[in-house]
Amino acid sequence: MTDIQQTVYVVEDDEAVRDSLELLLKSDGKQVKTYPSATDFLGDYSEDMAGCIVLDIRMPGMDGMELQKKLNARHSLLPIIFVTGHGDVPLAVDAMKEGAVDFIQKPYREEALLEKIESALEQDREQRKTLGERQEIVRKIKTLTPRETEIMERMIAGQANKVIAIELDISQRTVEIHRSRVMHKMGTHSLAHLVRMVLSVKDLIDVG
Repeated sequence: MTDIQQTVYVVEDDEAVRDSLELLLKSDGKQVKTYPSATDFLGDYSEDMAGCIVLDIRMPGMDGMELQKKLNARHSLLPIIFVTGHGDVPLAVDAMKEGAVDFIQKPYREEALLEKIESALEQDREQRKTLGERQEIVRKIKTLTPRETEIMERMIAGQANKVIAIELDISQRTVEIHRSRVMHKMGTHSLAHLVRMVLSVKDLIDVG
């Protein structure tokens, strides 16, 4: 899979803090994009964004928590690190329950923030790798003919070739041929592996 360019998206209403973070991240070799408000980021958001978000929890207008909820509704994969003030720890805990990967309190050490960002970027890479693998499984399933799909569903359900042949009113040899084609197209020799592959994409495609 081709490497995707990751960006650290900084959403912070304080211009001085925003500029400071941009300088820090660029000096660490990161690609950075900054936004003065949650609304500005949401207007720019697209599902193919890769990287992570460094998000101030308290901002005028739409705050960080509201942005997180809107991104969750869009099934965003971007890990979020919340930047919080002294009294915001309960809010940050709520944000973690909603799926944020971490939070850091002001004032923070730059090294600590960079460590959290690196961890979030690694999580983003892993999530996208997994998603890519699942999408490849879906692509393979879509290469099956309707009859092969039907046979595969019965294989996954644990039906023996003889039972499949009787229920579909075809010869056992025909079932074996279809079964072999299913395994070949799906790129596996193991029924157990085939079952795991298909179950891993149940939410992406209606099979089984």
